[in-house]
Amino acid sequence: MVGGDSMQWTDRAEGYHLSTEGGFCMPHEWYEIRVEGHLSGGWSNWFEGLEVQIGSSGDSILTGYLADQAALHGVLAKIRDLNLKLISVNRRSRE
Repeated sequence: MVGGDSMQWTDRAEGYHLSTEGGFCMPHEWYEIRVEGHLSGGWSNWFEGLEVQIGSSGDSILTGYLADQAALHGVLAKIRDLNLKLISVNRRSRE
């Protein structure tokens, strides 16, 4: 229990987020975010745990589940703050 009244449970591997405040289970959304240039895998923790890979075109690809739109905007703000050129953002629901 966090803060006495509310509790949150997140299982990123399963892609679901359970909040006792709302009483329901919401799936995370899976994202693929492409940026220009090379980022090492060491940036993964800074980008909300997204996996960082180098694509065949030499661009960096960040993939994984994000809890909600606020988390997505947080990642996009970090991309902006690093002055990286955003190429694309693709989303799909857990199947």
